[in-house]
Amino acid sequence: MFEELTNQFEDAVKAFKGEAKISEENVDEALKQVRRALLDADVSLSVVKEFIDEVRVKAVGTEVVRGIDPGQKFIQVVHEELVNVMGGENDPLANSEEQPTVILMAGLQGAGKTTATAKLGLLLKEKNKKPLLVAADTYRPAAIDQLVTLGKQIDVEVFNLSSNLKPEEIAKKGLEKAKNEGFDTVLVDTAGRLQIDTDMMGEMVRIKEAVQPDEVLLVVDSMIGQEAADITRSFHEKVGITGAVLTKLDGDSRGGAALSIRKISGKPIKFIGTGEKVEALQPFYPERMASRILGMGDVLTLVEKAQKEVEIADAEIMQKKLQEATFDFSDFVKQMRMIKRMGSLGGLLKMIPGMNKIDDGMIKSGEDQLKKIEAMIGSMSVEERNKPELLAAQPSRRRRVASGSGHKPADVDKVLADFQRMRGLMKQMSTGGGLPGMDGGLPGMGGLPSMPSSGANPYQSRKGKGGPGLPPRRQRPIKKKKGFGDL
Repeated sequence: MFEELTNQFEDAVKAFKGEAKISEENVDEALKQVRRALLDADVSLSVVKEFIDEVRVKAVGTEVVRGIDPGQKFIQVVHEELVNVMGGENDPLANSEEQPTVILMAGLQGAGKTTATAKLGLLLKEKNKKPLLVAADTYRPAAIDQLVTLGKQIDVEVFNLSSNLKPEEIAKKGLEKAKNEGFDTVLVDTAGRLQIDTDMMGEMVRIKEAVQPDEVLLVVDSMIGQEAADITRSFHEKVGITGAVLTKLDGDSRGGAALSIRKISGKPIKFIGTGEKVEALQPFYPERMASRILGMGDVLTLVEKAQKEVEIADAEIMQKKLQEATFDFSDFVKQMRMIKRMGSLGGLLKMIPGMNKIDDGMIKSGEDQLKKIEAMIGSMSVEERNKPELLAAQPSRRRRVASGSGHKPADVDKVLADFQRMRGLMKQMSTGGGLPGMDGGLPGMGGLPSMPSSGANPYQSRKGKGGPGLPPRRQRPIKKKKGFGDL
């Protein structure tokens, strides 16, 4: 997300190269690039003007501390202003003292409103809430069926009645059910339109009057750029909203909507959709988003994703296995599946500071290689997964795994050798030894740190000198192929 904006911000810092301090001249040069970046990102012109003026004033008046690069100081000022433009702090969801809390979902057709309703329901469920989804979109074909299907998928109840009833009647009856049956949150999915019209606004007002919501969230497609801010403002003027849910942010390389909504509409972004999966909804944190835009990563969100997937007891067991170098192929598969549940490999890597420059082609290559490795592990017996030493000792087992996974024996040899090496490195890392030889990029994925290659060449079965992981006197080096060490 925001790749174009990130790249252009990085170009702006080049104006300070070789400079000892921040001056009006070099700030003006950098701000020209920043202005161009924001306009290319489809940020509202009024927001761009205000942003540039604020950064200029703060940057020129900033004293650069000895040892700090002027470009770094400039980025700090830009980061602070980005946070300010996007609202400063996370604006949490309302929580009514008198249960249930009612949340009304609004938006144009195609913005992803029904999916966002289900995503928010899952998010609330994970926080030990008891949400009820109310299907009040009686116009779009299969809208009710879609919400019912999503509700079953996330195990959240959906209330729906005949589409012949008025939406406000359905919403009101859904609220009554929630009160009677102990639901603490009601999410009302409403109909969207292809454009803002009087009938649509009138219906939204009637639904709002019927259920008296604590939140009215407007679901907005981030791909429409600064128009998202204008739509948010229009809805607020005619209906009265409390915030926005910005969807499809994973496909937005520009970022205009995220940077414009708060300033133009006066309403905060409360949640962002970062993928098609029903789990892909996150609370919106301006500071974290500013860090992503500037290529600084987003470690806090990455940690939160990991905490959702990792049990403390499992983590302690895994730590012990790493320390004792008993990490096996079954453990590796578990870790890969956990990562898949957290999101795409590329999306996770780019949350790590310094990893924003990884080429998408290299990430795709890494993902393909992981699929091959998973296929090889799938061809192993349970005993072989738990005891990789069996494969190391018996070439016939490696040949069977190669045949079963559709790969060459040499590929399995390479994976096994890299796995044995990885276990040694994991043990060294877990005991505080650090990683030696981290002086290059990963083969085929340049830009990621490389595992050391000294003393860890791949081997296949033949007479000769021994090597790591396989028995002596039955190995010889082969041509290097991609394996664990290349990921």
